[in-house]
Amino acid sequence: MYRVNKLLQSPYTSRSTFLKRFLSIKEKPYKSQQQQNGVKPYEKREIKKLLVANRGEIAIRVFRACNEQNIKTVAIYSAEDESQLHRIKADESFLIGHGLTPIQAYLNIPEIIKVALRNDVDAIHPGYGFLSENGDFAKACREAGISFVGPSPDVIYRMGNKVHARKAAIDANVPIIPGTENAVKNLDEVRRFVAEHGYPVLLKAARGGGGRGMRVARKDSELEEAFQRASSEAKAAVGDGSLFVERFITQSRHIEVQRRHQKVIEVAPATNLAEDLRQRITADAVRLAKHVGYQNAGTVEFLLDNQGRHYFIEVNCRLQVEHTCSEEITGIDIVQSQIRVAEGKKLPELGLEQDKIKMMGASVQCRMTTEDPAKNFQPDVGRLDVFRSAEGFGIRIDSASAYTDAIISPHYDSLLVKVIARARTHQEACSKMVRALREFRIRGVKTNIPFLLNVLHHPEFLEGSITTSFLDENPGLFKFVPSQNRAQKLLNYISEILVNGPLTPLGTDVKPSVIKPQLPHIKKKDLPDGWKQVLEQGGPKAFAKAVREHPKPMLMDTTMRDAHQSLLATRVRTYDLKKTGPYVAKNFSQLYSLENWGGATFDVCMRFLHECPWNRLTELRELIPNIPFQMLLRGANAVGYSNYPDNVIDKFCQMSVDYGIDIFRVFDSLNYVPNLKVGIEAVGKANGVIEAAICYTGDVSDPNRKKYNLNYYIKLVDELVKMGTHVLAIKDMAGLLKPKATTLLVDSIRQKYPDLPIHIHTHDTAGTGIANYLAAFEAGADVVDVAVDAMSGMTSQPTMGGLVAALQNTKHDTDIDLLKVNEYSAFWEQTRQLYAPFECTTTMKSGNADVYVNEIPGGQYTNLQFQAFSLGLGTQFEEVKKAYTEANKLLGDIIKVTPSSKIVGDLAQFMVQNKLSPEELVERVDDLSFPSSVIEYMQGSIGQPPGGFPEPLRTKILKGKEKYDERPGSSLKPLDFQKIENELKKKFGDEEIRECDVMSYVMFPKVLEEYIEFKKNYGPVDCYETRIFFVGPTLGEPIEIEIEHGKTLHIVVLAISDLLPQSGEREVFFQVNGQLRSMKVKDTAASKDHKVHPKVDKHKKEQIGAPMPGQVLDVKVKEGDQIEKGQTLLVLSAMKMETVVKSPTSGKIKKIHVINGQQVQGDDLLVELDQ
Repeated sequence: MYRVNKLLQSPYTSRSTFLKRFLSIKEKPYKSQQQQNGVKPYEKREIKKLLVANRGEIAIRVFRACNEQNIKTVAIYSAEDESQLHRIKADESFLIGHGLTPIQAYLNIPEIIKVALRNDVDAIHPGYGFLSENGDFAKACREAGISFVGPSPDVIYRMGNKVHARKAAIDANVPIIPGTENAVKNLDEVRRFVAEHGYPVLLKAARGGGGRGMRVARKDSELEEAFQRASSEAKAAVGDGSLFVERFITQSRHIEVQRRHQKVIEVAPATNLAEDLRQRITADAVRLAKHVGYQNAGTVEFLLDNQGRHYFIEVNCRLQVEHTCSEEITGIDIVQSQIRVAEGKKLPELGLEQDKIKMMGASVQCRMTTEDPAKNFQPDVGRLDVFRSAEGFGIRIDSASAYTDAIISPHYDSLLVKVIARARTHQEACSKMVRALREFRIRGVKTNIPFLLNVLHHPEFLEGSITTSFLDENPGLFKFVPSQNRAQKLLNYISEILVNGPLTPLGTDVKPSVIKPQLPHIKKKDLPDGWKQVLEQGGPKAFAKAVREHPKPMLMDTTMRDAHQSLLATRVRTYDLKKTGPYVAKNFSQLYSLENWGGATFDVCMRFLHECPWNRLTELRELIPNIPFQMLLRGANAVGYSNYPDNVIDKFCQMSVDYGIDIFRVFDSLNYVPNLKVGIEAVGKANGVIEAAICYTGDVSDPNRKKYNLNYYIKLVDELVKMGTHVLAIKDMAGLLKPKATTLLVDSIRQKYPDLPIHIHTHDTAGTGIANYLAAFEAGADVVDVAVDAMSGMTSQPTMGGLVAALQNTKHDTDIDLLKVNEYSAFWEQTRQLYAPFECTTTMKSGNADVYVNEIPGGQYTNLQFQAFSLGLGTQFEEVKKAYTEANKLLGDIIKVTPSSKIVGDLAQFMVQNKLSPEELVERVDDLSFPSSVIEYMQGSIGQPPGGFPEPLRTKILKGKEKYDERPGSSLKPLDFQKIENELKKKFGDEEIRECDVMSYVMFPKVLEEYIEFKKNYGPVDCYETRIFFVGPTLGEPIEIEIEHGKTLHIVVLAISDLLPQSGEREVFFQVNGQLRSMKVKDTAASKDHKVHPKVDKHKKEQIGAPMPGQVLDVKVKEGDQIEKGQTLLVLSAMKMETVVKSPTSGKIKKIHVINGQQVQGDDLLVELDQ
């Protein structure tokens, strides 16, 4: 019988086209070596008991064929295969290879024969690989009186050896590719062949290797490495490292998808193959088989060039992986046929005359392997945390180690599952295969499924028109959309919390409440228009004019940003903010804006909440389409704490507008006009509403406070108006305004600028906020900041409900429904209990009018208190507040808002820790090591303070360090965003990096990198409800996680194991959607003394890690060696594949962390360099 098969190859292989003819013809009469030596050959007989000298999927495949024929089965297994299914599937199984390597165990002919004889085995099936093409093994079987299911020893000797097979083809008048007549003995012989025939050349294992032991060399520099790797792999695979060399023919038709010379996709029958060509090829195959007296199943392989000429390549004297395709389109069980032929049956007795074999439909086989196609198909090993197989009409699954909890070993081939699809046409078979591959759910190890899907979707593959340039011309085949793997990552997150504690550090020991706050459901179609529509219709100037002309006072709600920054350490999650979105949009459409972005929330989102701030913005905008969004912009620092080139601020503002921000409150912590100008101009270019801010400090109503008097602020307003501000903000970040001062300041501005909208921001630390707002409206203010009642007061903003009630039935009535405010507040009162670990009320029980003395900003007050406790200064907080006043004076009485407020706070805590009075600090200034923030401030890194720096203190603190007297960012070169994006994509992958991630990186490089790594490990943790996110569920508690609309995970934590002493891990058991799953997590506390191999730090170029799990075969360098970029450091082996680890850079070997024979895991540290 025969099948002509169309296949493909990847660029990692020889890119040849093979045509196959599967033969089972009667063996020619011959005198065997046994007969010549007077040894009586075995008599053919019925097979009642059969041993499979192999493992895994092929062993099980043969067992199944035997079971259907009532033949008892025997398995052999190595110590490493003790838990493998092929051992269990057989009627009997026996351990072999004691003291041998995992591969050598299956190559031990004497022991296999001994097991067979000891257990009355009639026949041995070799499967494929290992000893399947070893003539000595077939001969040993015959000499022991055991049937060998395969060709005779003489035929294997002749055809299993590639060199001898070539000679047989020449004798049979079958065309061949130019190659060496005999196996080459050394590299010099290879070079002589190259000198005659040129490059490229293909080095191949002389005794076969199932794709192992093959390397292409295209130039001199590749030849030695290719020779060594091919020989070493061949020896590991079949016990013989001899090679032969042939000319490598390019630009031929593809027949198999291969990686590293192993097929991964096969199809039958061949597409687009002319019938006369098929007949010529099959005729040559039959002629060669008859010439050598071949019996049983085998494969004759040919290469077809682009001129339609075919060349003999080799004969595979064994069953092949892809024979399943032949079985599917012919209905013939090839394994059963092999066994019957071995029993002495003739083809007519089996109904296998050639004219009776008909091809029905089409078949596609995919070899699903545990390899990562994104990393050049590197093998992956480990535990299958999840395995869910495909099923359905037209799909066949052949597997062995594919089940949940199976351990994928590094010692053997990476084949996990063979998936075979059958349908009426090639295209329909491909569709079924795609469906099946998508049904698989495999977690714990990487697989090649993404690559298989890319090929199966490609039009050229579907049409059967591919050539050897197919993969080279289609690099998109190697671009993969990574599996989201959300459920597994989320379970990993819960497991980590349950074993090692919260991944977001908690501020106190108080735990979140068990509560699920809710608001009434709102339909989007019911949302009224608001001020967002006014802005969209008229633009920023028209918007500002409409605000000024509006007859009612307007409110901005800070609940979504400054309120929780002030009360809950900025820890409120998007998950809870989104719950309020529709309710706010429906019931508070008259709000001037919602402050929901910028400031400290930007980096905290990534750093502690593990979510993207840009996603927060777009998700809230989707829910709230009718109210303008406002953010806090730190002038020339955007949302960062560093100085940036001006093009960064421009791009940041434009992106913010694109993602949903409307109004920018632009401020500078020192009211430094050059910094303010950068932010104002950037917002103007982005067509945002410019709300320039004057940061308020001091007391304009006190004639004794000279520095920040009314004249100072009016001059500053003049500057802001000249720069084109649309709205003026008075930013009272410490809550220092008093009603008299408010009236004086607002009235003075209103008199000078009657058409300029005025927006007041304050904190209610002293409890005077509502009084100040009433005074502000009387003086002509247009907008004030409030927070919903449950999130107001103390260091937050004044209460929304209180102000609404105070203004009812007056000319300043807001027309806001107080009952709706109450309902909104009730939600936040409950939600606040979820953030109990971060509550300011843990340490702060009320507001305090001493703020008029210490001038600590509201947003800093609670943070400073937390910091004091963490530094062991909790009982000395009153001293810290006093020191804050003194530190402010030492620094020159500066405006205090982030980052200047932090500088004052750092100096204050420094003074308390070191028990320094102001006088002592000045006296000992030469001996003290000041906080870096204080030094940088004195250098001028955040700008120039009003009135200049205090001297001589500045000069003494700097101790000769450079001073900056101009705008800090003015001399910085424009940033190359494309270069940064390319570097990030190279490091994390194209799919991980968006434009907004580049901007996040520019603002906070390390924070963004840590966020991406966290997301890779733990997935979209923003979909957890807040209590679960912070502290995890209790045992037995059912939780629901909506990973996307209409897709919900039902999870129950069942148990946590005791410590596993060998690994230092604990196993956490779950029920997920009714199915049992488990995760193993390293117990960091218990495993401190557990010795583990160090991992590579990927951020350090001088560290080189293992690209895959495996065994160290050969360390090529020693400590102290000077190496060049690209030089080979060592060779790793896994799954019979060898990988060369090369140095990514030049340097000197500082330390080698591995030795020959050592097993390593992926990312284990191999070598350190001194650069």
